[in-house]
Amino acid sequence: MVSYGYAVEFLKGSLEKYTPSRSESPLAISLKEKCIDELGFEEAYIDSVGNMIATKGNGEPRILLCGHMDTVPGSIPVRIQDGFIYGRGASDAKAPLISMLLAASEFPKQRGTIIFAAVVDEEGNATGIKHLVSKHLDVNYAIFGEPSGIDKITIAYKGRLAIRLICDVKTSAHASAPWLARNSIEEMSALWNELRTELCGRESLSGGSDSVTCSITEIEGGSSHNVTPQRCKATIDIRIPVKTTCDDILAKVDSVVSKVSKSNGSVMKYRTEDRTEPFEAEFRSVLVRALSLSIMDICKVRPLLIRKTGTGDMNILGNALKMPAVTYGPGDPHSSHTTNERIKIQEYISSIEIYTRALFHISRIHHLKKDLH
Repeated sequence: MVSYGYAVEFLKGSLEKYTPSRSESPLAISLKEKCIDELGFEEAYIDSVGNMIATKGNGEPRILLCGHMDTVPGSIPVRIQDGFIYGRGASDAKAPLISMLLAASEFPKQRGTIIFAAVVDEEGNATGIKHLVSKHLDVNYAIFGEPSGIDKITIAYKGRLAIRLICDVKTSAHASAPWLARNSIEEMSALWNELRTELCGRESLSGGSDSVTCSITEIEGGSSHNVTPQRCKATIDIRIPVKTTCDDILAKVDSVVSKVSKSNGSVMKYRTEDRTEPFEAEFRSVLVRALSLSIMDICKVRPLLIRKTGTGDMNILGNALKMPAVTYGPGDPHSSHTTNERIKIQEYISSIEIYTRALFHISRIHHLKKDLH
């Protein structure tokens, strides 16, 4: 059994490594060394995009434990105070990552195969998980480590579209005579309002896991303080519930952009910069059952099954490989990305035992089902 002190120091050391997206190598190297030297993995390596992959055991079930090493930018001094560890990534998502790894180190090799993946760029363009998926992993189940709270299991994430809008009104004018040319920023504003109404209606005001929401996240336009802008570019972030697809949303975007462009004579275009389909796990799956049993063992409560409004690596792998996947981990999601990011030490320690028991239950139920068939 992993000791309390070892677990705390392991997480603390991981938090002390500053790993914003695409700068994860210090942590990857450290994890690789620990997997081979201390944690009993038979193989560990860093792949071509920077993921650290470690394996142990043999046979079925083949279980993928996947977490990300990167964090959003901005360092937070690592400290232990009042029963919490503070630091960038404490919640999102180094505590889930390390607790999964420590649980995997306790898994008996004869009960199946563990593939532990510490991936890169989850907070960016999901380079790590996309590369992993391209290798067509041979796994039966996947658990992703993200903060859900110790007594909650994330079974669904929304999908995401990032759309780049471009408006060109073809000419400009002196700002003292604005009637001589259209204003691309004003035209972009009109296009945005049309899109928001078409895609979201009033839903974007209330949010929720069942609604489409959209946000304008970047805007760029104008060439001088006294010239009306000829060109404007904007990025919109659209989140898509599980009963909708990216193609459904793109059809609406195409229709609105075409309609507005024709009505005002401006050149309006768009391109898709990122797309991730929504994903929902089967709540009767082996994974949900195994995790639920483990949470009840440790927390003495029945876990809540939650649907999040964000988007995660689970979407990419679950949709691509058509396999059972869930997301679980210690930490308060509302602490993530904040200047006060932290994890309750006891929750982190308890999660190690929950993951450990979940792996045991997955193996037990998997073999039981095989024997019945």
